[in-house]
Amino acid sequence: MTKFDEATQAVRVDDTTYDVCLDPGYSIGGPLNGGYLMAVLLRAVTDDSPHAHPVSTAAQFLRAPRPGPAQVRLERLKAGRTAAMTRASLVQDGTSYLETLVTTATLGEGPADWSAGPPAMPPVEECVRLPDPRPESGMTLSERMELRFDPPTVGWLTGAPTGRPESRAYFRLAEPQDPDPFVLALAVDALPPVVFSAGARGWAPTVELTWHLRALPAPGWLAVVGHGRLVRDGWFDEDIEIWDAAGRLVAQSRQLARLGRG
Repeated sequence: MTKFDEATQAVRVDDTTYDVCLDPGYSIGGPLNGGYLMAVLLRAVTDDSPHAHPVSTAAQFLRAPRPGPAQVRLERLKAGRTAAMTRASLVQDGTSYLETLVTTATLGEGPADWSAGPPAMPPVEECVRLPDPRPESGMTLSERMELRFDPPTVGWLTGAPTGRPESRAYFRLAEPQDPDPFVLALAVDALPPVVFSAGARGWAPTVELTWHLRALPAPGWLAVVGHGRLVRDGWFDEDIEIWDAAGRLVAQSRQLARLGRG
C-alpha cells in the first residue's frame, strides 16, 4: 500500500459508516487540501457502490476539518444497472465538514468516440518546480506530490503575473504510483489558485467544487490546465482539465472560491 492509499483509506464500520484518519501530510498552511478530502470520501463511496468509478462528484466545503479521526457517512439515493448515486458526508466530532453528491459507474478502457486535442504544453523537462516552502509554513502537501509548471503561469512568483487567471503544470505523486480516480481527485485541486496569475495573492478557500472522471488515466505524468472566467466581489471561478500521458482527457472540474487577502 502506498502512502497516498494509506492516507485515504476508509474502513467500513457498519452499513452506512466508514472510519477514516485525515493525514496532516496534505496540509496547505494549516487546512487540509480539498482534493485530498474528496479522495478520502470517495474511497468509502466506491467501496460501498456496486460500480467502481466516481464519475461525478459535487462537493460543498462547509468548514475545514483538522487532521485525525473522522467518519464518512453514506446515504444511498439510487443503485441502478449503469449508475448509482450517493450522498456522502465527512463528519468529525458530530459536525459535517464536507457534503457531497457522488455518482458512480463503471468505465471501460476503449478509445473515445470523439475527443478534443490535448493542450499545448512544453515538455516536462522545460517546466519549472516551485521553490520548497519554508518548514514553518505548514505546506506539507508539496512533499506529497510533484508539480512542474509552464513557466509563464508562475510569473507571479517574481512579481510578473500574466494578468490572466491561469495555471498549467504537470502533476504526479511524489512516491511511485500510477494515477487512478482517487489521485485525480487530488489533482483537480492541486494547482495554486489561478487568480495568482491575475495578480491576486492570499488564501483562496474553495466553497464548491464539482468534478467529472472522464476516463481511467494511463501511467505517467498528468497535464493539469486551469483557467478562470470572472474575478469579482471577492469570488472567482476555476476550471480544470486533466490530460493523461496518452493525450486523453481524463478529468474536468469547476470550482467557486473566495478571494482572500494577501
